[in-house]
Amino acid sequence: MKSKIRSIEQIVEEQVKRWQIVPAPEKKEAETISVITISREPGSGGNILAKQLSEQLDFDLFYQDFIHKMAESADVSVRLLETLDEKGVSVLEEWIDSLVDKRHLWPDRYLQHLMKILGTIGKHGRAVIVGRGANFLLPPEKRLSVRVIAPPEVRIKNVAREYNVSVEDAKARILKTESDRKAFIKKYFNGDIKNPLNYDLSINTGTLSIDDAANAVIGALTRLNRHN
Repeated sequence: MKSKIRSIEQIVEEQVKRWQIVPAPEKKEAETISVITISREPGSGGNILAKQLSEQLDFDLFYQDFIHKMAESADVSVRLLETLDEKGVSVLEEWIDSLVDKRHLWPDRYLQHLMKILGTIGKHGRAVIVGRGANFLLPPEKRLSVRVIAPPEVRIKNVAREYNVSVEDAKARILKTESDRKAFIKKYFNGDIKNPLNYDLSINTGTLSIDDAANAVIGALTRLNRHN
């Protein structure tokens, strides 16, 4: 367990150093959307798309599991907040307070840390965030939210291949993951993970390749920033 925590702290320190090299954008650039949130159906290739987007755009990549582990640690959320100046921290705290009131949230310790972590990532920008309800937390004018979907047969085939399991086991994995993600969004944000109105863009990887999907997302991001 200790090595796990240590490895998370090491990754966090590496991220802090990157932010110190490339500080949060000034006012003029802050109006540009440079955060992409990815919500995905199990087996749809959302993680693969996120990785490709981060590489093409040279954005930092934050996977769901990593964010979850960070949100479990009070020390990590404090360390990340230290990367913001006094004004940045004040703005973030005001945003969290307004979010709690607006969405009628009951923030337990985990959600408090999650909001601080995602808020800090959002302030620094140039990031792709996978899962953890980031689209429900970050302001619409500060992010492009994407939902990655695919037909059931495509997702079952992908999961069976990725985990080297039978079709029946793949179906069971998908149902369990879908149920867990749906419950998480309902519990913490009182939202519906499948409602298309909660996203700016839906990508069907059953009809689009990962390359085409990445181009579509980057095109949408470019268009949004052009009209900002």
